[in-house]
Amino acid sequence: MAALTVPLCSQQQSGPVRSSPLLLIIPFENTSNTAGIDWVGEAFPEVLTARFSSSPLFVMTREDRLSAFDRLGIPASAKPSRATIYQVAQQLDADYVLVGDYRVENGALTVRARLIDMARLRLSAELTESGPVADLITIQTALAWDVLHNLDPNTRIAKADFIAQFPALRLDALENYVRGIIATNDQEKIKRFKEVVRLEPSHTLATLHLGKSYYNLRDYESAATWLAKIPANDPVGNEAQFYLGLANFYSGHMDKAEAAFRSLASRLPLTEVYNNLGVVSARRGDRRARGYFEKSVQEDPNEPDYHFNLAVALAREGDNPGAARELREVLVIHPDAEAKTFLEAVSLGTSPSHPPLERIARNYDESSFRQLAQEIENTSEARLQNSDAATHAAFHVQRGLELLDSGLAGEAEKQFREAVVLDPANADAHTGLARVLESTQDNSGARNEARASIKLKPSADAYLVLACVDLAEAKSSAAVQDVEHALAIEPDNPVAISLKRDITAGKTQAPQP
Repeated sequence: MAALTVPLCSQQQSGPVRSSPLLLIIPFENTSNTAGIDWVGEAFPEVLTARFSSSPLFVMTREDRLSAFDRLGIPASAKPSRATIYQVAQQLDADYVLVGDYRVENGALTVRARLIDMARLRLSAELTESGPVADLITIQTALAWDVLHNLDPNTRIAKADFIAQFPALRLDALENYVRGIIATNDQEKIKRFKEVVRLEPSHTLATLHLGKSYYNLRDYESAATWLAKIPANDPVGNEAQFYLGLANFYSGHMDKAEAAFRSLASRLPLTEVYNNLGVVSARRGDRRARGYFEKSVQEDPNEPDYHFNLAVALAREGDNPGAARELREVLVIHPDAEAKTFLEAVSLGTSPSHPPLERIARNYDESSFRQLAQEIENTSEARLQNSDAATHAAFHVQRGLELLDSGLAGEAEKQFREAVVLDPANADAHTGLARVLESTQDNSGARNEARASIKLKPSADAYLVLACVDLAEAKSSAAVQDVEHALAIEPDNPVAISLKRDITAGKTQAPQP
């Protein structure tokens, strides 16, 4: 493989191409003798994944990688050979793998990396970055641009501009965060993540891990306290809501648990979320529980617990034949002593006086959902390859709006950017991108995109983005004018009406358009 070193983009494409290639990043290897810097290897996947968030790449999570390692019997801390990396990539169906190493000498850091093209079994040319150790994050960001440029030499953003668009991060916060995710016990994790949050209070990913660490220790009250700090529209907000629901469930706060699961279900249609909403509803005596369990069984008929929960709901309603049917499905999937005993009881024609409790789903798997959604999108992309640019762009705009409404801002941004590239005159694409950038506090970018949209086709949504940006920058007079423009286009727009009322009342916290 090493002998076949050529630029990836020089190869002729063959077969269907994914619109968002799957990338696996392996922790970089420390090739120096400097002590205490092994944590840097794990920092590369973390920082690079964040840097690729707005790119067409779909980056595998650390959990995906560790799961593949586990299936192959590889220790999480192992330094895999290239042959083993190839096996892991096959397990994950990755299109590309990024491997590399780093060396520290006399205070200078040198990083070398290569991309493996899994379809063609080829290595890219070596990608190299270097600089002072204190500039680790800047070096990693520069490497991210190198990777994107290698995959697409026509990358439109200059390297310096790419690096400059990311806010400065504290190196000590990054070190504590990485040491937290690789720690082997929850007490050490809590110590590390608390330090990260102290250094960077807005570090929501560390806050999520802190809440999950308390959850693992069954300190559900502390877990709920930390998880509740994460905004629902944050990139990790969906996962935070899931564990917030679980923490409140185990704390006995069924009303709060239901609120968390219901909020998540409105944005992300995960089967386990509907199941848990059913469990909480059943504990609260809500007859809608059966509907949630039926939806879970319909979406994932191979999960025995969903059939079991539906059987419990049916038995409570006196439908013993229906309950027996679902319990037989459970036993077909795998042996279950509780289900067998329950089946024997309902088969006698009398509902048990104390039916078993419904089973809550504790595993959150947003990654698989996103990968499935990505595969569906790839299929749609292949179908649209021969369509005109305007039609193709309209598809990405619609997909972006769906993702944005689901709270998946990062994925939505990719869709809107792709639409802008395909059809720069699509005003809706610029508006969607402006909404995403405003939600991530990129006020300058949001303003530019909103103005571009208005220049093409004035819309209430674009003016409302400008209003939110103006309010964030304490420009109340300009915000009022933006709202008036929005109302001139859509007099009944509820967001514009509410925003005008808030500005008049002296409230400057703008709602998300």
